[in-house]
Amino acid sequence: MTRPKSWDDREQTCAIYLRISRDDKGLDESYSITNQRKLLTRAAKEKGFTSIIEFMDDGITGTDRDRKEFVRMIAELEKGCIGTVIVKDLSRLARDHIRADTLIEEFFPEHDIRLVAVSDNID
Repeated sequence: MTRPKSWDDREQTCAIYLRISRDDKGLDESYSITNQRKLLTRAAKEKGFTSIIEFMDDGITGTDRDRKEFVRMIAELEKGCIGTVIVKDLSRLARDHIRADTLIEEFFPEHDIRLVAVSDNID
C-alpha cells in the first residue's frame, strides 16, 4: 500500500460510492442517486470527515464488475490515500455475494479501509 502524504489526511478522507441500476425516465441524474448523495454526505460529515471523494455509477447494475467509477474507486483505495468507504447499503458495492464478501473480508482489511454501510448499520 502506498503511504499517504500524512496519516491524518488519510483518516480524514472518505469515499462515498453511489450506484443505481436504472435511470429515472431519462433524467440527467436519478432521484435515487440524489438521495444517496444527501444521505452519504450527511453521514460523512457527522462522522467528522473533512474530505469527501464521490464515485458514482448511475444506471449500472451491481453485477457488472467493470463499473467505471467503482474500478476507479478501487484504484484510489489501493493508493492508500482514502481511509473509509461509505455506501448506502452493501448491495451498492456488489450484487454478487462472493464479490461483496471478498471486498468486505479481504480487500478492505488488507488495505486498512473502514467500511460504513449506512442503511445496514455497519461501521
